[in-house]
Amino acid sequence: KFNYNSNQSNKTSAAQLKAFVDNVKAQTGAAKIDLVSHSMGGMVTRWYVKFLGGAASVESYVSLAGANHGTTAAGLCIIFTSCREMYPGSSFLTELNSGDETPGVVRYATYYSACDGVILPYTSTLLAGASNNDVGCVTHTAITSNTSVMTAVRGFIG
Repeated sequence: KFNYNSNQSNKTSAAQLKAFVDNVKAQTGAAKIDLVSHSMGGMVTRWYVKFLGGAASVESYVSLAGANHGTTAAGLCIIFTSCREMYPGSSFLTELNSGDETPGVVRYATYYSACDGVILPYTSTLLAGASNNDVGCVTHTAITSNTSVMTAVRGFIG
């Protein structure tokens, strides 16, 4: 499990994720890995894949209630760099979402819910080129432990 300081720039977190993935690959001998992220972690993971060479190391990527196109709820924590980057229309999100939203040969899936309550609008999770999956009425936190969602994620990753 990768943990990071959620107050720092998502670019810094993405660089730390790159080091983590490189270490996992070195320890396991795996050529590629699967990544599952939640909420802000979607921005971190996508930055790694798109700008830090992660597309060559990632087989499948899953975004659970990801802030892929931002959330207005980020206004509640705007004092932190990560939240400013997560606010819709930020320069970070503009750069991240320019061009191909699902680059490389990575398999992409998103899981989202109209009952999210944190990713506002909830459709911000969707990515062009991904398998976008509406999971029904599941809250932002519950999506990470919902049995139906986890079964679908396991099925997607294979």
